[in-house]
Amino acid sequence: MSNIGHPEAASKFASDIKRMKWHDKALWFVRKKRDLQSHSVKEWEELRKIADKIKTHTLSRLDFYLREFEKNAKANNIEVHWAKDANEHNKIVLDILQKQGAKKLVKSKSMLTEECQLNPFLEKNGIEVVDTDLGERIVQLRHEPPSHIVLPAIHLKKEDVGTTFEEFLHTQKGNSDPTYLTHAARKHLREKFLASDASLTGVNFAISQTGGIVVCTNEGNADLGASLPKLHIACMGIEKIIPKLEDLAIFTRLLARSATGQPITTYTSHYHSPQRDGEMHIVIVDNGRSKILANDKYIKSLQCIRCGACINTCPIYRRSGGYSYGYIIPGPIGSTLGASHDIEKNYTLPFACSLCASCTNICPVKVDLHEQLYLHRQDVVDAGLLDKTKYKALKIATWIMKYPLIMDISGKIARKIVPLLPRSIVYSKYNIWGKNRELPKFPKNSFKELYKARKK
Repeated sequence: MSNIGHPEAASKFASDIKRMKWHDKALWFVRKKRDLQSHSVKEWEELRKIADKIKTHTLSRLDFYLREFEKNAKANNIEVHWAKDANEHNKIVLDILQKQGAKKLVKSKSMLTEECQLNPFLEKNGIEVVDTDLGERIVQLRHEPPSHIVLPAIHLKKEDVGTTFEEFLHTQKGNSDPTYLTHAARKHLREKFLASDASLTGVNFAISQTGGIVVCTNEGNADLGASLPKLHIACMGIEKIIPKLEDLAIFTRLLARSATGQPITTYTSHYHSPQRDGEMHIVIVDNGRSKILANDKYIKSLQCIRCGACINTCPIYRRSGGYSYGYIIPGPIGSTLGASHDIEKNYTLPFACSLCASCTNICPVKVDLHEQLYLHRQDVVDAGLLDKTKYKALKIATWIMKYPLIMDISGKIARKIVPLLPRSIVYSKYNIWGKNRELPKFPKNSFKELYKARKK
């Protein structure tokens, strides 16, 4: 990930205007599919309210539900491990693999393992790791992180995938037909599945009542991985818990519709015990989540079910790409989580937002995303991390807005003088806002003047 801030990284992505527009269009297509599906369910808003209540309740008693989950999982012959941070998580996974003599691991999509940087850790310790989700495998071959939590290779065109497969899978040169490339990937991955010693999956939902986990996929790769080798490791954050099996129906109705505009994921797989003569391990990870849990302002971010709907709708993400965020999870949810985890490193992310509230409006579990980002901006200012130029500009604007007379006079001066100034002055280097933007046409009268005239 890049160490530069979001504005600089976003500017780099947006400089390729054709790709930026294509990326914007591709994500908006997914957003429109989500809208069609949500409008087809009459009780959609009621489902959102119930999901919000379930998540809010669960987080308020998280310690109880985690202990209950552990107890029931152990009763099902599943081994449960606890990790306070990424380092502990990685060591636990490596220890499990080494005890079984496993050298080849097939892995389904897991943003938690991306967060913990598991792949490079295992590879340094002699373990071959193969991501089996098609998008994840593509970016893994390219030595790139995912740019989206549901569509990890959304930043790539089919021609990009074609050249990647030419290099690593030795496909026909210049052939970027999606069906051909998919068949080539399937053949490549089947060989990896058959040769694997262990599998690792993420967890969409962990059910406290049963001690089992649920994994939702569209490609069946998690199922194949968990079925062929005898060793299955599942890694989850502490926030993945839901209380009862009956609660699952609420979330599965919301998840796929919000994520990809489907009525349901192709595979919704339940794992409640190891396979015969096999082992199943669940690693439960904190890694900063308890810190968020203790903060009333940001606790609702832990309700996220990783559907990616907020990312698909975000006008900033669509035009700046996932890599511009510099955090493993991009978009509105990544901006609030990144700022909560490390405000100094991710201080630009709360400003990667127009505060349009589209993310909050479509979140299936009602996370107050735009409100959190607004509060994070205040945290950035309080920590003295805001860019000095922006800080001074806001101070001046605040001072002007505090005094109605000065505000009125400033507006009159601007309406009369600015339109007469040459562009070289109006759009100089000092007008950062004016970069790639045009000032609107100045009206003859201010809203205040029009309001007073109408009132008379």
